[in-house]
Amino acid sequence: MIGPLDILLSSEDIAARIKTLGEEISSHYQGKPIILICVLKGSFVFAADLVREIDGPIQIEFMRLSSYGNSTTSSGEINMILDLNIDITDKEVLIVEDIVDTGITLFFLRDHIEKKGPAAVKICSLLHKPARQKVEVPIDFLGFTIEDKFVVGYGLDHDERYRNLPFIGVVPT
Repeated sequence: MIGPLDILLSSEDIAARIKTLGEEISSHYQGKPIILICVLKGSFVFAADLVREIDGPIQIEFMRLSSYGNSTTSSGEINMILDLNIDITDKEVLIVEDIVDTGITLFFLRDHIEKKGPAAVKICSLLHKPARQKVEVPIDFLGFTIEDKFVVGYGLDHDERYRNLPFIGVVPT
């Protein structure tokens, strides 16, 4: 059990930024169909709110990868639990991720998706933690840059708990 959390991003801050991200994404795609890939489990809350802010046709798909297990740091080893089962050849793909810290998982995922022949792959991440970055990954649409703190809430978890919090909080160290 972790102690009380300091709120890093309120639900109001998150909602306002997602509205703006939706506008940015809508403007970029200008009505072109998008295959939005929600990376489970962490980004499901973010993706659900984001799709409601995007104006244009969206097909939602899910993938699941893991590099954390029940730790607070990435193991660096990627485990693909659920892959795409659709053809994305020549399609516009938008990967939606909860957080980019080391970049290893997203680098792996982007490479995996690009091998499937999409027209383009863009990345949208709610959070970016550059202090932990080991691999450069372009983030096309970014919610917030945060310090090197372990965060939970709004889909992010610690040992499968705290995903349901409406805000993002810092886990005390």
